[in-house]
Amino acid sequence: MKSVKLSDFHLVDISPWPLMMSLTTANTILSLYIKMNFLSCLLLMTISMIFVFFLWSRDIMRESTFQGMHPLKVQLSLKYGMILFITSEVMFFLSFFWTFLHSALSPTNEIGNSWPSWGVEPINPFGIPLLNTLVLVSSGVSITYSHHSMLNQNFNFTILWVVITVLLGGYFTILQLMEYMTSSFSIMDSVYGSIFFISTGFHGIHVLVGTLMILYSLIRLFSFQFSSAHHLMFEFSCWYWHFVDLIWLFLFLSIYWWGF
Repeated sequence: MKSVKLSDFHLVDISPWPLMMSLTTANTILSLYIKMNFLSCLLLMTISMIFVFFLWSRDIMRESTFQGMHPLKVQLSLKYGMILFITSEVMFFLSFFWTFLHSALSPTNEIGNSWPSWGVEPINPFGIPLLNTLVLVSSGVSITYSHHSMLNQNFNFTILWVVITVLLGGYFTILQLMEYMTSSFSIMDSVYGSIFFISTGFHGIHVLVGTLMILYSLIRLFSFQFSSAHHLMFEFSCWYWHFVDLIWLFLFLSIYWWGF
């Protein structure tokens, strides 16, 4: 029988999750935009999106852990894909920084020839924003310690530092929600209010996504599905969390501190 050399790469099986994720994400955005007053619909779409995320991750976990579909060359390609994804996210936030600096450095008559706009009192950067900065920087340290513990095959410390990172991520989200609730301006208050809430709000969404990724990695850690040589999902979570930390530092320095 003629031997056939298998490729180092594999074609994924037909899956409904990309389509389902696209539909639930689109419905979540539409619910946020059209039915802002109907929080039940928005909550339902958000829960559906998270549910599809975990189902899709389950299939990827089965392919990598139990079916052995992720050899070294496939892992390298996945790393390139994650790098490109994070680069696209950097460009996404770069548009917000560009808008903020363009409006702040050259305020026009439409916004009152001043920055922030007349009647808008910016948030004190040395209150909740500074505390959130300390929380995120601490979470970046804890996720780094957890990754190094993983590489050194110290899984007890890995779990401990991952739990600390998840708690810090949740604490950051609670603090940001408190900041929004006590803010003296809204997203409709001139250009400053719009760019403030859209940039910090999208960053908050990225913090939630990063917390979910780390939480899913924690579940897999408890299931003994990671090793010191094969923990791609956990490594991607660390990359993504460091990206979130870096973006927040730029947000704090530009929008909170310099804009104050």
